[in-house]
Amino acid sequence: MAERVKVTIDGISIEVDAGTTILNAARLIGGDIVPPAMCYYSKLEGSGGKCRTCLVKVSKGSDKDPRPMPKLIASCRTGVMDGMEVQNITSPEVVEARKGIVEMLLLNHPLDCPICDQAGECKLQDLGYEHGSEGTRYEFERRTFEKIDIGDKIQLHMTRCILCYRCVYVADQITDHREHGILGRGDASEISTYIEKAIDNDFSGNVIDVCPVGALTDKTFRFKNRVWFTKPVDAHCDCDKCSGKVTLWYKGEEVLRVTARKDVNGEVESFICNTCRFERKNTSEWTIEGPRKISHHSVISSNHYELANPPAVIRKNPALKEANIEEFERVTRH
Repeated sequence: MAERVKVTIDGISIEVDAGTTILNAARLIGGDIVPPAMCYYSKLEGSGGKCRTCLVKVSKGSDKDPRPMPKLIASCRTGVMDGMEVQNITSPEVVEARKGIVEMLLLNHPLDCPICDQAGECKLQDLGYEHGSEGTRYEFERRTFEKIDIGDKIQLHMTRCILCYRCVYVADQITDHREHGILGRGDASEISTYIEKAIDNDFSGNVIDVCPVGALTDKTFRFKNRVWFTKPVDAHCDCDKCSGKVTLWYKGEEVLRVTARKDVNGEVESFICNTCRFERKNTSEWTIEGPRKISHHSVISSNHYELANPPAVIRKNPALKEANIEEFERVTRH
């Protein structure tokens, strides 16, 4: 059996396997003590350590060496030690540092929320709301880029990018070949392809799902609707390329988009192929499982699952409606 170690985060203790990072230990506890993460993705090897939003304070290194770590450390890259004590939201130093990180991420980020398709699902919006300042001290001209199409289904809006590298790792690890990457250095760095070479393979659409901001968007969904006006429904199909487990986003009886399902940490549970994502937008092509569970803290839960007005596909299937009445009522109560 794997060695178990005890770590205490914001006064809450938990035993985890040796080698577990502080961030993943906090995720096992759950709640408000989980540090935010813009670049780390548990399913992508090598991710993390770039955005610095997950910085925490280690007030006690371990039982063997109780000295505190001299600086704030990235929780996504630091493994726990037996007896380690960590401060996240209970440390004023961490809260202030996170405020500075958010300010830095927003230096060049445009105020596109009113027209950005990522609005309502944007992790940078969440960070700005929780840790951002009312104003900015930045007085210089923001960097801008032209929008480019990287394939016929994906648009890259580099002006919004925070260089988290997630899309690069996805292309490296779950597709046959990668056509895009980081060009330039320093403040001239950007995600791009040489001579706008198209990204075209069966799993390229997953770069959209892992992008934490609105830099990579689905061209088949752009400007069609606000996400909080749509109703997400879990569905599956028999697919020879991927698991076929998806979330369908309805407006009335129309499927506006198809995405991979995400877990409580906002990470894709199982990557899906482009056929499921872009080409199967008819209800008849799917087996409907029921309404997607959405946290009542999310703006996406607005207008969802009211018992008197469920998604059309649920309303037309009495068996599904009856099976999900308890879920309808639970969400409505919140």
